[in-house]
Amino acid sequence: MHKVKFYPIGNADTCFIHLNNDRRIIFDYANKFNPEDYEDKRVNLENHIREDVGDSKKVDVFAISHLDKDHYQGASEIFWLEHAAKYQSQDRIKIETLWVPAAAILEEGIIDEGRVLRTEARYRLKEGSGVRVFSHPDALDSWLKDNGIDPKDRRELITNAGELAPEFSLADDGVEFFVHSPFAERGKDGSLIIRNDSALFMQLTFEMDGTQTRLILSADGAYELIEGIIRVTKTHNNEERLIWDINNIPHHCSYKSLSNDKGKDKTIPTKEVDWLYSQQGEDKGLLISTSDVIPSEDTKQPPHRQAAAYYKEIAAGLNGEFLVTMEEPTTKNPKPIVIEISRKGPTYKKTALSPIIVSTSTRTPRAG
Repeated sequence: MHKVKFYPIGNADTCFIHLNNDRRIIFDYANKFNPEDYEDKRVNLENHIREDVGDSKKVDVFAISHLDKDHYQGASEIFWLEHAAKYQSQDRIKIETLWVPAAAILEEGIIDEGRVLRTEARYRLKEGSGVRVFSHPDALDSWLKDNGIDPKDRRELITNAGELAPEFSLADDGVEFFVHSPFAERGKDGSLIIRNDSALFMQLTFEMDGTQTRLILSADGAYELIEGIIRVTKTHNNEERLIWDINNIPHHCSYKSLSNDKGKDKTIPTKEVDWLYSQQGEDKGLLISTSDVIPSEDTKQPPHRQAAAYYKEIAAGLNGEFLVTMEEPTTKNPKPIVIEISRKGPTYKKTALSPIIVSTSTRTPRAG
């Protein structure tokens, strides 16, 4: 079976995917644990990742959805980076392929660790190996030319929205990665609008014994971006690429991923965003909030109780569950959320309390 794991690391994202064929993928990395704070309930992410990677000390893909600190904090301390010897030692985890959005190449003004990771992405792109950049290909032309590279010599390392990442396939790996963002679309005047500052937004389709399970990873997408993804998807009659059984809801349960109005007791999403959750979710769907505990009062920063109220309503309508990484299985002792994907679909177990299955998909399997 395949396994997908979400870690309790506060308002931050890390998703670890262990495929049935033993290939491993990490989406984002943010080790926010404070060892000097005895009340810090966040896990020491480095210890968990080292254990999950195992003796191979290698991952097939490390994906950085975008260069916000809560998606890369501590990455330069654990991963082997090709661009400088100071980031290379025997205890570091090697990255076969680094996945980044084009903004991680093009963005200026980045400081500290973000700058280190941008340097690594740029180095690999210059070298022509070990990297995949997600973007409309033309968006990188100027940067490549400025660095003495003919853009056509790097086309195979750039994947546009609406395409599959070539590192994996259903036939060989039991999973495929469909890219939704960064994307480009035509304006009313026919000009091409390239949104390279957008984070990675992907639909993963897992397959086991002919049964498909779909996971959406949406990083920190605001509702305007999500509306754009839906608009482009519908234009290409690709609605099946937004079906989900597991949805890693965006931006740590922020209302801004649903609407520009927080609401009094519940955020009312825009019509298109509501379509994604209320119409595209499968029976027994799981919504994962990679966030702090949902507050009972109003807060400026996410998670927002009003957004959580909407997602809980969606989960109830699907006979599914709304899960918060810092609340599972309890707020006093959060543990990683591990979802097993088999021919029966996705299964979640409350690992720290009992081996009893508390959520499992009993839907009719969706054949490949």
